[in-house]
Amino acid sequence: MSHQYRVRNPEDIYFVTFTIVDWVDVFTRPAYKQLIIDSLTYCQQHKGLEVHAYCLMTNHLHLLVSATHPAILPDIIRDFKKHTNKQIIKIIETEPESRRDWMLYRFQYNAKYDNRIKDYKVWQDGYHGIACDFGSILAQKLDYIHNNPITAGIVAVSEHYQYSSAANYSGEKGMMDVVLLDTGYATNVKPH
Repeated sequence: MSHQYRVRNPEDIYFVTFTIVDWVDVFTRPAYKQLIIDSLTYCQQHKGLEVHAYCLMTNHLHLLVSATHPAILPDIIRDFKKHTNKQIIKIIETEPESRRDWMLYRFQYNAKYDNRIKDYKVWQDGYHGIACDFGSILAQKLDYIHNNPITAGIVAVSEHYQYSSAANYSGEKGMMDVVLLDTGYATNVKPH
């Protein structure tokens, strides 16, 4: 992993992306999406994760996150990915899933080449953490996260996408609570 994308100061705000191996569209069914929301909420309540913005797409998750002291952001991310890896497999195996055999094959195939993984590998390695230590970077990443569903052609208005914090930033109730960024931090954030 490049040193450029490592979390150097775990208490800073970071833009991170978690991507499913082979870009498999896992998050197309409510059970998988709810798992991610519930897992992020658990990390907020029990591990010191502060989620400032998020957007869950069909095969990746974008976050603007930080950690409260003494929590260590890389440890929280590791635990989140490990837990959700296991739970995604469990859902695939137990819930109605027309793609079950194909998905399990893809995840098993990716685990075969990773000595750290026993059975199934759902997430790609790493998380490409980018420090948002300038207001302009923070604003750009916040806009990028919230505009992802628009760019993908899913919605025309960002706050209409249910699995994103765009609703929170427009004064509405989102799927989960977020720590809203001060617009003084993100000076380019458009008012909604």
